[in-house]
Amino acid sequence: MISNKTIRTLTSSPPSFPTLPFDLIPKILSRLPVKLLLQFQCVCKSWNSLISDPKFAKKHLSLSNTTYSLHCLRSSYSFDSVLTNVTAINVARPQFPSNDRVYFVGSYNGILCVVDRCIDLFLVHLWNPSIGKVKELPPLVEPQNCCHRRSIYGFGYDPVSDNYKVVVVLPVFDFINGRIYYKNNVKIHTLGTDSWKNISVFPFAGIPIQQSGQYVSGTINWLACIGRNCRCFIASLDLGDESYQECSLPDCGKIDALSVYRDCLCLICGEDVWTMKEYGNKESWIKLFTISNMRNSLASSHPYIKAKYVFEDDQVLFKCWSHTYISYDFRNGTSKLIEFEDNLEVCVESLISPCF
Repeated sequence: MISNKTIRTLTSSPPSFPTLPFDLIPKILSRLPVKLLLQFQCVCKSWNSLISDPKFAKKHLSLSNTTYSLHCLRSSYSFDSVLTNVTAINVARPQFPSNDRVYFVGSYNGILCVVDRCIDLFLVHLWNPSIGKVKELPPLVEPQNCCHRRSIYGFGYDPVSDNYKVVVVLPVFDFINGRIYYKNNVKIHTLGTDSWKNISVFPFAGIPIQQSGQYVSGTINWLACIGRNCRCFIASLDLGDESYQECSLPDCGKIDALSVYRDCLCLICGEDVWTMKEYGNKESWIKLFTISNMRNSLASSHPYIKAKYVFEDDQVLFKCWSHTYISYDFRNGTSKLIEFEDNLEVCVESLISPCF
């Protein structure tokens, strides 16, 4: 005979567990790493819908701790013991060919811009390795009289249209009275459209020192030089109104590279690192620190050293010959040699998708 006590036990509801308020869940998830969020998409339909929402991706990028990844086109590496705040992520190989013609243009908000120059064509891919999504842009046909070796590229975000843009500057030459004259045609693609647009001709006649432009404050910036005295300057394109300007450099001597430091333009001038605190204002250039100790200790074995990236915690990644790199910590003066399979690019981890 079954007692009333037994029946109550079998039919009673299971004990309830504490639940989070619905409006608190997005606040918690928006502060978690990308890798964990991708796993949480499988928890339920509502979480999958939330994490896939572009608005949530923007919120996550603004609130999460900045974590960098260093990526090669054929590999992804872990640098926990080399650079702080730098990790690798487990991603599939990019869904586009990786060969000697393919190289990085730059990155922003976790999206890497990759160019593949085929015969008479430029193929551009936007790739977020954190979420494994790739967007191939419409092919760009190269003019017959184009000097592709002097082509320059840029990738960045236009705050006016709230969209991403890719810029390609194609130097086209003509023979006039036995002399070669160049005209820099500019093509620009806005993500979500199906074509490239012509904008006004690039007005700068200088030779680019760096092929890839640096993105800061809605502008793409290229380091270039002009004349027999090799006067260096920064050629800038505003992605919003598609206008040009020239930015002056500080009186710092030999300039090795143009980079970005805490959303400001950054120059590596010989042994010194400079940054422009107020974009476009020459008087706002200040010297951050000197890297002479590291250069002096490695100059004998690695005479060619150029800065690749300056991290927000004052660590610098230098490139030597071939695929050899050096990480340098300015705070304690230590450095470490790193070997890679090919060239690399730095990007933050994000949920931002290039597939509009």
